Amino acid sequence: MVDKNKRDTRVWALLPLIAFVVIYFSVSLYLKDFYAVPVLVVFVLSLFIAFIQYPKKSFSDKLKHFSVGSGDENILIMILIFLLAGAFGSLSNSIGAISSTVNFALTYISPSFIVSGIFLISCFISISLGTSVGTIVALAPIAVGFETHIPGIMPLALAAVVGGAMFGDNLSFISDTTIAATRTQDVGMREKFKMNFAIVFPVAILVAVIYYFLGAQFEQRMTAMVIRDYELIKIVPYVVVFILALSGLHVIWTLGVGVLVALSIGIWTNEVTFLTSVTSVNAGFASMFELSLLCLIIGGVVGVIRFNGGIDYLLDTILRRVKTAKSAELGIATLTALVNLALANNTITIVIVGPLAKEIGNKFALDSRRIASILDTTSCFVQGIIPYGAQILAALAAAAVIYDEPGKSGLPPFELIQYLYYPFLTGLATLLFILFSKRKSIG
Repeated sequence: MVDKNKRDTRVWALLPLIAFVVIYFSVSLYLKDFYAVPVLVVFVLSLFIAFIQYPKKSFSDKLKHFSVGSGDENILIMILIFLLAGAFGSLSNSIGAISSTVNFALTYISPSFIVSGIFLISCFISISLGTSVGTIVALAPIAVGFETHIPGIMPLALAAVVGGAMFGDNLSFISDTTIAATRTQDVGMREKFKMNFAIVFPVAILVAVIYYFLGAQFEQRMTAMVIRDYELIKIVPYVVVFILALSGLHVIWTLGVGVLVALSIGIWTNEVTFLTSVTSVNAGFASMFELSLLCLIIGGVVGVIRFNGGIDYLLDTILRRVKTAKSAELGIATLTALVNLALANNTITIVIVGPLAKEIGNKFALDSRRIASILDTTSCFVQGIIPYGAQILAALAAAAVIYDEPGKSGLPPFELIQYLYYPFLTGLATLLFILFSKRKSIG
């Protein structure tokens, strides 16, 4: 048993994380924008707080533990995957794969589906693109466009887009959240996919049915929509990545092949030259630089906090309240939800909570696949419903086009959130999964 005075001393080792949450959350609230505050700047400030703490410990030792934390194998591999995912996404966009994928899906929408159709399209595209925000940016203008043809349908259609986009965060092999969850728990993409699929696929089917009945009332008001042409060959890179990842090939090789396939198709269709494709790949790398650097800093901060005793304190506090595998998983889900509420970023949440969840999992011999899924589904549940998250903000920004008139202030967030059945039901499904599903011990 740890001495109480020693525990009380170690709690201050968590001050860097506490300071980060307080500064980031309070400034964001003041600015009324959770994406105006540079997360990296606040985390570097937190790092220096960790350096200043406990002056009796040598600064060189703190730097050593910062380096060990930043250079963690999982973090470095995760950064490499982020870079490849960025390259694949940027190159696919350059060759017109995104627009072809969107138009292909929209071509086969049935008038009787309307809302459920756009939900399923959003699911398909988000799995292909691996980014919920990117999916929303691509599809939200289309959902907003429904309002011109079908008055009153926009909040429901936008909610369907957001819900489908979060489905991709749950299952896509190139999603940041999937990469972070699998790397922090050291599990394969395919294993995590199977676990997540069992949780969220029934939810997606149920939500599609709900949207079908809610959208059916608008069917008679629908007029013709203009849909642009698509080229099937440009959808091939997404299909290749999905099949290779599902087959169990390591994600690094999967994304590498995906980049080569996209490059070959782009040159063959004269969409890009070799030089412009290299520029596009570099732009994709650059889009991931901040996230990659952030992962390094977070790993370093956690390394110093661990050296100062903060991680041991947190583990002691949690483990003293956890007696069973079920309560351990509930503790991981709760911690994930709270951190995501504070940060409004599900990827960063998993990067922070993941290593701690791994230690709790080792203590209770939990199945790492279950932990990875719980981290992913819980963070996506919270991220999908908070009005200050990037997903809802992107949807509301698209809706602002309709409200760009005197006397109109924009779509109220609640009008959108009330129709977000997928994130809410995913949260419920995750809770039921923890409470009632059978566990396979790794011990």
